[in-house]
Formats: sequence, C-alpha cells, structure tokens
Amino acid sequence: MEKTITPGSVAGTVLAPSSKSYAQRALAASLLCEGVSELTNMEWCDDTRAAMKIAENLGARITPVENTRWDYSVQGGLQSGMLSPLADHLNVGESGLATRLFTPIAALCGRKITLSGKGSILSRPVGMMEEPLRQLGAEIKTKKGFLPLTVQGPLKGGEVRVDGSLSSQFLTGLLMALPLAKNDTTLHVEGLRSRPYIDMTIAVAKHFGIRIDHNNYEEFFVEGGQCYEPTLYNIEGDWSGASCLLVAGAIAGEVTVENMNMLSLQADAAIINALIHAGAEVISTPQSVTVHSRTLSAFEFDATDCPDLFPALVALASACKGVSTIKGTRRLLHKESNRAQTLADEFSELGIRVDISEENTMRVEGGPITGGITDSHNDHRIAMALATAALRADRAVTIRHAEAVNKSYPDFWTDLEALKGLSGKTAIQSR
Repeated sequence: MEKTITPGSVAGTVLAPSSKSYAQRALAASLLCEGVSELTNMEWCDDTRAAMKIAENLGARITPVENTRWDYSVQGGLQSGMLSPLADHLNVGESGLATRLFTPIAALCGRKITLSGKGSILSRPVGMMEEPLRQLGAEIKTKKGFLPLTVQGPLKGGEVRVDGSLSSQFLTGLLMALPLAKNDTTLHVEGLRSRPYIDMTIAVAKHFGIRIDHNNYEEFFVEGGQCYEPTLYNIEGDWSGASCLLVAGAIAGEVTVENMNMLSLQADAAIINALIHAGAEVISTPQSVTVHSRTLSAFEFDATDCPDLFPALVALASACKGVSTIKGTRRLLHKESNRAQTLADEFSELGIRVDISEENTMRVEGGPITGGITDSHNDHRIAMALATAALRADRAVTIRHAEAVNKSYPDFWTDLEALKGLSGKTAIQSR
C-alpha cells in the first residue's frame, strides 16, 4: 500500500494507542495465572494480536468484556502449576518481543514447542537464548541462531549468565517464566541495554504478585515456586506510537495526545526531553501532553536505552536549525530494517543529510524537506517518521509499504489525517 502525505499544519487532540510492550507482558502474566484476569485498554495491533494468539495456544482463554471495546477477560492457562498447551506450534508474526518473551515461557512446558514467524523476524538473532536456557534445564534448537526454534522444558532454575547487550527482551522472558521454575534462579547479566524495559517487566510481574530482585541490573534473583495472581490491569498509552504525533506538533502546529502516563516507566517517554532540548513548547498534565511548534534548534540526545525513538528523533532533527547528534545507532541493526541505514537512505530522498559514518552516532542536518517517493522498508516506525517529516515538505511525499504501521499503530493514518483536517480547530479523534 502507498500513502501520499500532502504538506500542511496539524492541530487537535488524539488518543494514544495502547502500549504493545505492556500489552504483551500483561498477556504473558495473565497466561501464567490459574484464575481470571481482566486487561483493559488493550487495543490490537499486529504484534499484540500475535501475542494474544500465542497465549491462547499455550492454554489461555481470552474473551471480550461485554459492552466494552478494548477490555478483555483472560482465563490463565496454568493447571495444577503447569501450562497445558493447545498447540505445538506458535507463530510470533514479526514481533521480536513475542519471540524472546514467549520462548522461555514455552520452555516451562514438558513437551516440544516450535516458534516460527515471518518477514523481518526471520533475520533477527535468537541464538543468545540457547545456552542460558540449556543451563536452566530446557532443550532448545534454532536454525543457526535464527527462527524457527524448538524448545522443550521444563525450566528448573539455577545460576546462569545472560548477554543483555543486544536486547533486553530475552531477559524479560526469563524474568517472567522463572518464578514458576522449581528452583531459585540467579541471573548474571552482562552489558544490559534498555533498562527501562526491564523496569516495566518487574512492575508488571509485581502487579500480578511476583517478586523479582536485582543488584544494580547486574544480578537478578528470582525465587522459584511463586504464583501469578489474577488481577485487573490497565494497559497505558504507548509513548513509542505517540512520539511521531508529538513531533508533528513541534514541527507543524499543535498536537495534544491523551492517555499518556507522565510517570511512565516506558523508555520512549524520553521524547519529551528531546522536544524540550530542541526548543518546542511542551505542556503536560498527568494524562496528556501538548506540543506547540516554535523555532527549533539542533539538539544532542542519547537514545541507547530508547532506540525505538530514532525515527521520530530524525523527523524532529530534520526541522531543526543546525546539526543534531543522536547516540546509540548500534542498537538499530536488528530492527524491522537496518534502521540507521534506512533512515539515512530515506531521509536523503527528502533532502535531509543523515550521517552514520561515526561509530554509534547519527548526525542529522536540518533543512527544507523536498517531496518525492520514499519507502518504509516494511518498518512501521520509518513509515510514521517519513509521514511526520512530510508535513513540512515543499510538495507531496509518497510512502511505499505504508501498511507497516499495522505492526504497532493501525490507526496512525486516520489520526494523522484527523489532525490535518482539524487544523485550526480543537476536537478529539477517538477510537
């Protein structure tokens, strides 16, 4: 699918999409209960749908709550302390989090479970899971470090080293699965990145009655034989999805995004700091953020712990006077695309110079945006960033493979068009 964005201003209020990071963690925790949990504000994107199907195949029963749109009842899949899978094959779609989260959970089962996927996930490494899972009592086999993989438990617990330098997602999976292991576990974690995502994991587990301790994120202590307690859990708004909308306000008018937790543990809440450093006007309440455009200046930002912000940051930097510096590009290699190179290539099509020649550093020289044809490379965040930058182009910008936004934010195009159509007005585009 192609989407053509005409330049223009934006104004209005939209509701943030639900956080798929929280939704997948909450689905996993609900699966590991013996009773019924209720998950509210769980809007479906492709990644969340994949996690829902996995949870169902591992034994959960998920049903909509009557007279609601985004609320669901989840009957846990645990029976007498054990998961009872309904299928031997789990499809993760293109979700990196679902892959690394549900592999350790599948390893709780005493039968062989195969995880497979499609598209870019087939080229994203999973080999870092093999040795730790074996040492914790599971059998695992991958396709030379990539999907598909087969795992068989049960996990027993123990003491093991985990490489956290590539991704925190596997550690999230271990932390959610190991409370159900027979024995206690000590995880020695090396080079952990994206610590805020681990804080999210620990917070979700705690909400479901699980205790996880750590020593400066270098050692994690998980008591075995714990029980997940069914509960009510509300999925907060997604700072990752909201980031491009907030940048749109900074470069092309005024945008308010509601359902935003200003005390969120989400790493991408750091977009607020970047907007302020660039000179945008930011007004916040406990549940919303409003961003007004102003003259913007180059900024420096370290996105090592929030790599999903890179596309929004490049769209912001393209509108700034001067050269902005963004650190953390080594975190972008194994995303839906080689995201650093894709950003450099596609923004150059719009007349913006993006230099990635320096190790772990991206420099973006702000300037006029030229219209033309671009490609998302099937990367949802690239598609949203290109659309945001296009608001200040000299002519229309066409984005190929625009349907990529379905991975995390299916209503992005509807919300963006509503903001453009409401320019000069105030209204809420609700879902």
